[in-house]
Amino acid sequence: MDREIAPEIARQSRNKGVFVGLIALTALVAAIWMFRNVLKTSVESAKIRTGVAEVGSVENTLNATGEVIPAYEQIITTPIRASIQRVLLTPGTQVKPGQAILELDKSLSLIEYEKMKDQLALKRNGIDQLKMKLNKNLYDAEINDKIKSLNINRLRAEWEDTKRLQKVGGKTQEDVTRAENALRIAELEKKQLENDLNYNRQSMSSSVRESTLQAQIEEKNLQEMERKLKQADILTDRAGVLTWVNENIGSAVNEGEMLAKVADLASFRIEGSCSDVYADQVKAGLPVVVKVNETTLRGIITQVKPSVQNGVIQFTVQLDNNSHASLRPKMKVEVFVVTERAAKAVRVPNGPAFKGKRRQHVFVLENGIAKRREIEVGLSNFDYVEVKSGIQPGEKVILTDLSQYEHLQELTIDANSK
Repeated sequence: MDREIAPEIARQSRNKGVFVGLIALTALVAAIWMFRNVLKTSVESAKIRTGVAEVGSVENTLNATGEVIPAYEQIITTPIRASIQRVLLTPGTQVKPGQAILELDKSLSLIEYEKMKDQLALKRNGIDQLKMKLNKNLYDAEINDKIKSLNINRLRAEWEDTKRLQKVGGKTQEDVTRAENALRIAELEKKQLENDLNYNRQSMSSSVRESTLQAQIEEKNLQEMERKLKQADILTDRAGVLTWVNENIGSAVNEGEMLAKVADLASFRIEGSCSDVYADQVKAGLPVVVKVNETTLRGIITQVKPSVQNGVIQFTVQLDNNSHASLRPKMKVEVFVVTERAAKAVRVPNGPAFKGKRRQHVFVLENGIAKRREIEVGLSNFDYVEVKSGIQPGEKVILTDLSQYEHLQELTIDANSK
């Protein structure tokens, strides 16, 4: 005999069945939604960005970074060892040519300058004394040479007389030989004296030349010191802005130490840098595109530094318009080095749809239908991509990344969706 089920148990059983049904219904709705998304063949027009293919120039560029610096910046250093006595101008001051920036204590250099003048005077006086001494020695040697010549004449006459007397029996052969030997000795002594005389002339010329060269060296050192003392009046060479100055009054500065910087803020250049991966492509003479905020400027690479530091190549860019109002010192900018250029190419604005591959697929919009098409990509830069095949001028290309629909050949663009 069956028993009647208690009301509480029956109610719990019904609630459990309703709960299971709700879960099943929710799972079914989620599955339908996911299935519809998988099979979705349309996209809202507001979510895509398009570009029209056109004929124009396309430049292939390498990405780099740059910093705006003044085209001219004068670094003023101290030409002498001194101390800072007074600072006349502060950073940020507009300066004119010949304007004093600071004053140096030049007392030690002035003492050295006077010492060098005295040394040069002593050297010149020594040259005068040397000339007088050498002239005296030369004069004495010339007199001795003349004396020797007279003595040789006398001995030759005696020798001739001795030979005549020998013939008449007044002299012996020994007397003739003795007179002849005396003459030969005198002639040899004269040759020795003439050789000494030639040596003294050459020695005198060499000694004077050496002393004169030493004096000229000291004179040049004196002129150099005089030039440095004039440069120690720290003045500007041209108009500009004082960007930095050593304001440590009383501090000692060594020769060559930087004292101030003056920049011409009316014109600028770009110091660029990029990865050394592009070392064989970045060369002087290549055109450059510089992005300064929303402004595009053009220029040319004038110098590529030969050394690579920390995997980075550095180069200098001269701008066509180096005085543009957007340029500011120390500003960071984007730099694009142009390595190739196609003058008349089919180009499309660059966008996320282009993945950098040589051959790829994009969607081309035709009467509200986006059709998947294979294209061949050529040169590219920040603004444009060259399309070598697959797209004709005037066609509208979807620039938004639609890789999630790459399994579809066509895609409906819903213009009415919100």
